[in-house]
Amino acid sequence: MTAPQGQVPVTVRTFAQRFSATRRGARLARLLAVHQLTDWGLTPGTGGHDATVLVVAELAANAALHGRVPGRDFALLLRYDHETGRLEIEVSDTHDRPPAPKAPTSDDEQGRGLLLVEALADRWGVKERRGPGKTVWAHVLTAPR
Repeated sequence: MTAPQGQVPVTVRTFAQRFSATRRGARLARLLAVHQLTDWGLTPGTGGHDATVLVVAELAANAALHGRVPGRDFALLLRYDHETGRLEIEVSDTHDRPPAPKAPTSDDEQGRGLLLVEALADRWGVKERRGPGKTVWAHVLTAPR
């Protein structure tokens, strides 16, 4: 008879939720991301928490503003590997047009969201998704445990 094997500890944690493609939905996505990060031990001011919250806020706002298709939601997926400190963010919407970073002028009141994502994330990009639309993803490195 073989000895029972110990359970392998879970090192990757996930959070997934759909939101209405509205300003209220984007705000709720940000607030729930803050709650989830705190639950995972990433508190404000430490290890990538603030950068992650800003990236989620920008991508959720873009999904609600530019990726909105009437009657369709957007989805947020967070995946955190606490051993490597890698946090993956995915925001999926149902609009086919890919995001296009632009260089806003100093007078522009909008257009800096993807520039913020680019500055805060270690990597980011766009990928196709099953069904209509796209997924914008970003990786933020936090301090590994």
